[in-house]
Amino acid sequence: MLANEGTVRLGAFVGVLILIALIERRWPARRDVGGIPRTLTNLSLVFIGSAVLRLGFPLLAVGLASRVHANAGGLFGLLHWPSVLEIVLAVVLLDLAIYWQHRLFHVIPMLWRMHRVHHSDVAFDVSTGVRFHPFEIAASMALKLALVALLGPDPLAVVAFELLLSLGSLITHGNYAFAATLDRKIRWLLVTPSMHRIHHSVRREETDSNYGFHLSIWDRLFASYRAQPQSPEREMPIGLDAFRAPAEQRLLALLVQPFKPQR
Repeated sequence: MLANEGTVRLGAFVGVLILIALIERRWPARRDVGGIPRTLTNLSLVFIGSAVLRLGFPLLAVGLASRVHANAGGLFGLLHWPSVLEIVLAVVLLDLAIYWQHRLFHVIPMLWRMHRVHHSDVAFDVSTGVRFHPFEIAASMALKLALVALLGPDPLAVVAFELLLSLGSLITHGNYAFAATLDRKIRWLLVTPSMHRIHHSVRREETDSNYGFHLSIWDRLFASYRAQPQSPEREMPIGLDAFRAPAEQRLLALLVQPFKPQR
């Protein structure tokens, strides 16, 4: 699997992207008007971000994990636990780290400048799940590499987590919703689209909630969970007030947005 890791990730990403797009077209939770130009702009950020990673990082997370793990480095190198237990624990710890990284991107002004590109989307669908500024993608990778070096997890754990990270972002940003009863049950363990949609509300107190990517337990544990938005989910305003104009939604405007004054 490690030899074909890139192919597996790309195939899974494209497959899930198409599947979620079909689901939200057939059963949309909201009637957000996004349009093809917006979708293409969001998807363009994926290609730019991928190019930045390839140019800026000669070694990515899975490659570093392979080297560290082969030399019994990091905390897991000291523990000598069974592979299955190590992989499960590593994925959980990485998910916890991403939760706190996400919170920091909302709290630290310099990081928020990058992350607000994601939040400035005025609609919410599967393409929002890939709308990240290249600087944020690079910063996230740097933090991930540091964590991999510290933990020294099994490379399969990093492959699994990278898959969960990319596919989970598509799933939780999808413009669909589970039945209310089922959604409440799923939320006890996993983040659902309805739960994460609150995080994209225009209201700051709602934006600063529901930071989890996969496991919902972190929001409950660290008091950032919000069950319902103030407005009905179908009518809840999405985005940031300062960046709602059509001109602010163009690709070049998104790329230079981190350099604009804090708003």
